[in-house]
Amino acid sequence: MENAILSPQQNSKNGLAHFQAGDFNAAKDDFLRAISGYSLMADSLAIAEINNNLSTVYLKLGDAPSAWKAVEGTDVVFENAGDTRRQALALGNQAAVLEALGKLNQAVEKYEASADLLKQVGDRDNRAAALQALSQLQLRMGRQLEALTSMQIAMDNKPKLSLREQVLNKLLGISSRIFPH
Repeated sequence: MENAILSPQQNSKNGLAHFQAGDFNAAKDDFLRAISGYSLMADSLAIAEINNNLSTVYLKLGDAPSAWKAVEGTDVVFENAGDTRRQALALGNQAAVLEALGKLNQAVEKYEASADLLKQVGDRDNRAAALQALSQLQLRMGRQLEALTSMQIAMDNKPKLSLREQVLNKLLGISSRIFPH
């Protein structure tokens, strides 16, 4: 049964399982097989979804150029389909890849666009994640006040904060009184 041909859906499911298990090479192979299967079916939305997953795998493998090749244009596929949430997630994935490629200003733009779209669709958890990534990038770029603002907005979007986040949120509240926006 080892040589059985699997459906694109099963390859995708296997890829996610391998990714979660930390077996990124197996995940890559599964996702590539899923893309091949979905290509035969001309399912552009499924291909875009798998390419977003594949880009994350390539980042884990340290291959940012391949990650960009996988994720480039996926936001447009979702936009054309009217799927704003997945468009926003694709923009967030693109931002992460651009960051890995050292294209920091472009990454900031993509994170901001992602956060804006996630706000539109009411996805607070993913918006908080995009804003936290944006904050970390802004901090890395020496934009401390922007980083504080982004992190504060991220904390405001999280319905439940961990203990660490509660402490951070308290510190952000203190800093906003010292450095008003």
